[in-house]
Amino acid sequence: MLDTAQYRMAEGDTLPALLERYASAAKATEEAVAALPDLDVGVPLPRTPWSPPEPEVWSARRVLLHLIRETAQHAGHADLVRETLDGANTTAQR
Repeated sequence: MLDTAQYRMAEGDTLPALLERYASAAKATEEAVAALPDLDVGVPLPRTPWSPPEPEVWSARRVLLHLIRETAQHAGHADLVRETLDGANTTAQR
């Protein structure tokens, strides 16, 4: 059984600390991408609770596109929550 604690906020986590961890991960990602010889390099996927039984390998290009899609999707979810809380939306006012 895989430990899923990394996917949840821990008691005592703060927004500034989480944002710093996010910025640190983004910097590490930029450095890893810059070190690649090309985007067709195979990248073994990490094990997760939803992983298939056999290890998977994606191209670096596919991994990056997945990261972009996931970030956009979850940012959209966060925006929906924010709009629900504050009643404002991002449509242009005329």
